[in-house]
Amino acid sequence: MARKILAAGNWKMNKTPSQTKALIAEMREACKSETVDVLLCVPAICIPAAVEAAAGSNIQIGAENMYFEESGAYTGEISPEMIVDAGATYVIMGHSERRDYFGESNEDVNKKVLKALEHNLVPVMCCGESLTQREQGITMDWIRQQVKIGMIGVSAEDAVKVVIAYEPIWAIGTGKTATAEQAEEVCKGIRDLIRELYGDAVAEEIRILYGGSVNPGNAAELFAKEDIDGGLVGGASLKTSFGEIVNYNK
Repeated sequence: MARKILAAGNWKMNKTPSQTKALIAEMREACKSETVDVLLCVPAICIPAAVEAAAGSNIQIGAENMYFEESGAYTGEISPEMIVDAGATYVIMGHSERRDYFGESNEDVNKKVLKALEHNLVPVMCCGESLTQREQGITMDWIRQQVKIGMIGVSAEDAVKVVIAYEPIWAIGTGKTATAEQAEEVCKGIRDLIRELYGDAVAEEIRILYGGSVNPGNAAELFAKEDIDGGLVGGASLKTSFGEIVNYNK
C-alpha cells in the first residue's frame, strides 16, 4: 500500500491565538485534499485555538515540542497530557533549532519519542546535518546516529507510527534547498537504516519527510521522489498558499 503524503507545517514562534484562528479559517478551503494528510504544528498557546478553527476540516493539529516527563517542577515545559488534552495529535521533536538553541541531545529526543508514543501522540522526529558536516562527507554517519539513538526502545509496532523528518540545517530559513536528488539520497538512506533496524515491512510503511525551504514551486518535484513522503514546511506554512503545497499534484 502506497504511503500517504503528509504536508506538515511548523509555525515556530509565530502567530497569536486570534491570528491562528483567522489564518486557519482562510486555509480550510485551500488545504482540502483527499490524497494528502495535512498537519499544522503551532505554538503551545495556540493549540486550543487551532483545534477549534480546524474542527470539521481535514487539518490536523500538532505541538512543536514536548517534555519527556509526565508532570513536575519543569517550569515552562509542556507535558504530553497537556498536549493531548488541548486536542493535538502530533508533536515535533529534535528540530535543529531545539538542538542548537536549547541543547537538546539525541538521548533527549529518544525520551520524547517514547513518551509521545505512550500517549498515542505521533512523533515527528527531526534529523539533519550542518553545511560543515555535509562538506566533510559525514552526512549519513551523522543522521544514522541521530535516528538510531532517537529510536532506541521503540518497538516495530510503534516504529511505523513515527514520522521522520530530514531537514538539512543549511537549507532551513536560508532560501537554499537541497536538490530533489540530494533530498532523496538522504531519505533513502534513512529508510535503509529503518530496514536494518526493523525489517522491510516497517521500512515500507514509515513516512519520511523532507524539510528545508519547501515551497509551492518545488513541492511536486520533491514529493515525487520514491522515499520522500511529504514535507515539514516552515515559513511557507504561514500563508494560505500552503494549500498549493498540499495540492502539489493538481
